[in-house]
Amino acid sequence: MTQFELTDDQRAIQEMAQKFTADAITPHAAEWDEKHIFPRDTIRAAAELGFASIYVSEESGGIGLGRLEAALIMEAMAYGCPSTSAFISIHNMASWMIDTFGSQTVKDKYLPSLITMERIASYCLTEPSSGSDAAALKTRAVLDGDHYVVNGSKQFISGAGENEVYVTMVRTGADGPKGISCLVIEKDMPGVSFGANERKLGWHSQPTRQVTFEDVRVPVENRVGGEGEGFRFAMMGLDGGRLNIGACSLGGAQRCLDEAVKYTKDRQQFGKPIADFQNTQFVLADMATELEAARALLYLAAAKVTAGAPDKTKFAAMAKRFATDTGSSVVDRALQLFGGYGYLMDYPIERFWRDLRVHSILEGTNQVMRMIVGRELTRQ
Repeated sequence: MTQFELTDDQRAIQEMAQKFTADAITPHAAEWDEKHIFPRDTIRAAAELGFASIYVSEESGGIGLGRLEAALIMEAMAYGCPSTSAFISIHNMASWMIDTFGSQTVKDKYLPSLITMERIASYCLTEPSSGSDAAALKTRAVLDGDHYVVNGSKQFISGAGENEVYVTMVRTGADGPKGISCLVIEKDMPGVSFGANERKLGWHSQPTRQVTFEDVRVPVENRVGGEGEGFRFAMMGLDGGRLNIGACSLGGAQRCLDEAVKYTKDRQQFGKPIADFQNTQFVLADMATELEAARALLYLAAAKVTAGAPDKTKFAAMAKRFATDTGSSVVDRALQLFGGYGYLMDYPIERFWRDLRVHSILEGTNQVMRMIVGRELTRQ
């Protein structure tokens, strides 16, 4: 059994994240959602546990964990609030990109404040006219002396307007993926502006806005890696991001399964708890089984990404697709078991139903995940 079990260190990390969630996230998540509160203080408290630099190297001041440990943390925090957990995941992806591919100059400039979340980072890839076709992005950076002059816009950016740092994919060369570079842009640089906060179905605890760049002068030293390497970095970052968003679905779905078990044992109909009905037991059994299957695949994919396995991207895509689809399906069935009460904000199920719906869209739609897996299979 040992090859299928978490190590003692992994269990300790998981338990620490679960305790933080129970104390600092779960009691407040409903209010954050209802009042659209961005819980900056809680997010910064997570940084005190190392959760702002999960896979930033120890040499750079991070905690240097693998993708499985990151998934355990995201899953645990999503049990309380998928929106907040996903937000922290995005910050980690941006910090990892700077640490892994940035020069010492750009690391020294940004990582100390990102590790403590004195400054929080956004990841800027998607544009109004390029979502799934990310390599078609149009935001352009033109070299002018020791600066790039950046013009364009990014869409659906989590933390936009609130966060101080924006790890941004820009076009420095010809059309296509090889013409894309990565720049770190700051909120206060002249020419950076933000659209109105998007009115979203879910993810109410984090702001989402468009980011616009108008003749923004960004020092060349803020480039991460060489010119033309940005798209490769972005795709590598998405392997981990897909695992984390899948883990957020697992955590949210597990919460709803637990809530459904408790509710059906208490809810009386026809003279007995509805948990005693075979139909209820069958639904709960399927929910639990599918959730465990998704968790096993996601943990396997996380181990492959950490190890740099040749098939890591395929497995990350498989796990993201399966975990997010399963998570949404489990939450939907939990809502059905709650009946009319599940539709009310008095219970947490409808919030998780809304929050998890976007997971099959972001970090690459689940249709794109199928494309990735299908191409890998037919290329063999």
